[in-house]
Amino acid sequence: MDTTTGSPPKKGPLDGITVLDFSRVLAGPYCTMVLADLGARVIKIERIATGDDTRAFGPFVDQESAYFMCFNRGKESIALDIKSPRDRDLLERMLSEADVLVENFRPGVMDRLGYGAERLARTHPHLVYTSISGFGHTGPFSDLPGYDMVVQAMGGVMSLTGWPDAPPARVGTSFGDLSAALFAAVGIVSALYKRTRDAQGTRVDIGMLDCQAALMETALARFDVEKKVPMRTGDCHPSLAPFETFAAKDGRFVIAAGNDQLFMLMADALGHPQLALDVQFFTNDLRCKNRPALVQAIEAITRNEPIAHWIERLNEAGVPCAPINTIDKLFDHPQLQARNMIIQVEGAGKKPVRTAGNPIKMSAFADIDARTPLRAPGLDEHRESILAELMSGTGDYAPAAGTESLDLTA
Repeated sequence: MDTTTGSPPKKGPLDGITVLDFSRVLAGPYCTMVLADLGARVIKIERIATGDDTRAFGPFVDQESAYFMCFNRGKESIALDIKSPRDRDLLERMLSEADVLVENFRPGVMDRLGYGAERLARTHPHLVYTSISGFGHTGPFSDLPGYDMVVQAMGGVMSLTGWPDAPPARVGTSFGDLSAALFAAVGIVSALYKRTRDAQGTRVDIGMLDCQAALMETALARFDVEKKVPMRTGDCHPSLAPFETFAAKDGRFVIAAGNDQLFMLMADALGHPQLALDVQFFTNDLRCKNRPALVQAIEAITRNEPIAHWIERLNEAGVPCAPINTIDKLFDHPQLQARNMIIQVEGAGKKPVRTAGNPIKMSAFADIDARTPLRAPGLDEHRESILAELMSGTGDYAPAAGTESLDLTA
């Protein structure tokens, strides 16, 4: 299959792979966005009349959702009504030619529609069938609805986020959705590699709660070793010091001196080399145990000069440090600009919106062109071209019995 997406043609490591994207909102669309950025052809299967829920999410550009544009760039769209024999037949033909299916419904929805993993494993054994849900398709919680906020709370990250004397906090982005999306993309690419050896598709089952547990860093091991429940530590790292924010004359900035050598370099850069010789701070373990005294000693120095002064001094010394940028600062950040990380997307109205680009840089493939906006598809924009393409093929294909309406609200 090869139709125009409204964006300039691009090649990538997944060129030639076709993905049927039944997903909506964030976890699934973000996963398929990554695949599209890597060169896959992604065809978005949408609900008749309304499409993906995020088409109604703000902010809007000439009544088009910027939210939708960001995560559905470079994809195609077709709206299907599975009550229609023609659409059932069309979907069956698309499944025969696709390599990957991605869905993020609650377990059981795709089975009721007649397009569950077990049925497609029999009829389309080449297909990599990927499900993203709150809790996966096994276990006692598998039937429960799972949203980002739910799995952030249940998976422990909220208990670790925020300040010790404040309530638990949600991570500032949709950490539950985005982590599941990225694990799903890894699973899909792995399954496609496996298929090159045995020609067989694979079921990829991603549970958002599983992904949260996998991203707890050492919190689980710390509890198992210390028998002490890890809690919120504000902006500092529980196992490294200094690894947090510090007050300067005009605000706060980050110093991340993660080992003894960096701590000595930091002390020199701050103009107080004797700090590294203080017996309270001689090792990282001592610095962690004496963190309040360490912060007080460092801030007695850093409060005397502005952030820019310290960033320049610390960078010259090779000590990891950073200002705390607000989002507006990212658009003109010289490093992000140099890495082609600010790109443009647009809808049918052709009014571009700036967003983040593809962070996966590969020497063998050209990066996304930041100067040319990537198109997000209009609802059902590619129906006729997809239909014409499939109907030009050969062979009769009988639609499967027992399917029902593709109710994408389920």
